[in-house]
Order: sequence, then C-alpha cells, then structure tokens
Amino acid sequence: MGHIETIYGCMFAGKTTELIRRVEGKNVLAFKPKLDNRYSTGHIVSHNGETLKAVLIDRAEEIMDHVNGKAEYIAIDEVQFLNSIGSVCRQLANQGYKVVCAGLDLDFRGEPFPPMPYLVAVSHSVTHLRAKCVCCGKPATRTQRLIDGQPAHVDDPVIMVGADDLYEPRCVDCHEVRGVRKKMF
Repeated sequence: MGHIETIYGCMFAGKTTELIRRVEGKNVLAFKPKLDNRYSTGHIVSHNGETLKAVLIDRAEEIMDHVNGKAEYIAIDEVQFLNSIGSVCRQLANQGYKVVCAGLDLDFRGEPFPPMPYLVAVSHSVTHLRAKCVCCGKPATRTQRLIDGQPAHVDDPVIMVGADDLYEPRCVDCHEVRGVRKKMF
C-alpha cells in the first residue's frame, strides 16, 4: 500500500536531511523544483551537504511523467513551490508508491504556503521540525528573511530563493516583518 509522509518546518530545521535519511538505501525516484538552484541543479542538497540525485520539475504534475513502477519510494523536496502537490501525492499513493515530501509550511511573513495545509491534511504521517532561534535560542518555527540585514517588508515578493545569505530561523517572538503592526501567529 502506498502512503504519504510530509516533513515540514522553517528553514534550517533539517527537513531535507530528514527526507534524505528516510529514503537512504531505498529504491527511490527523487524530485525538486527547478526554482531551487541554490546548491545543485541535479540533486537535492541539504544545508549540511547531504545529496540525493533528483529530477528537476516546474510543476507537480510532471512527476507523473517520470514514475514508471520501478521505484518504491518517491522523494520530493521544496514542495511549497509545487501548487498541486497534494493531488499528485494522492495519485502516487493510490498507485502504491511511498511518497516522502519536505517543505516549508510558512513563508517569510508567517503565512502558510498555499499547498501545505492540503498536503499535511492528506498525509498519512507528518513531522514538524523546528530549528533553534538565532536570536534567543528558543525553538524556531518561523523563517526570517533579511534584506541588507533588515527584516523584509510584508509587500516583498513571497518567493525569493536563498539560504543563510537571506534567511535565518526565528521563534515567534523574535520573528519580524516590516509593515506589520501585529505579530502573525
């Protein structure tokens, strides 16, 4: 029987490392959005340098063009960039695949990435990972975007690919978004 596992959390929480760990040594076919070109264009790469060969895609539906019944596991990283990923994962699970996904649950403003609530709802198991807040050391559940060392403005583009050059993990209390009067919980 197929199933869907989703690993989610803020940046630097270890999502990609956990994704790679779960499929290590398995018969796996891996995917990542072309948009994520931070470390490699042919591999899923964790911030600590672990890698997994991957097929690059623009849309979640493209995954169906590559599955061929030979892999038992389907690994998908950075799923927050794939709008219909929940539907595709359900199709894969219904075909008997074991699907393992990883992605950000919230954008830099603290708002859910559109595909994530549905994906989490249809998953058979979910793992919420946290990082350590760089300001106070508490568990971090938010991704802080910094532009020239300052918190990003609420009107800045939602998608801006980067790593520790633009982002850091923060707890709810230390997370800031310019242009927002109230904290977004």
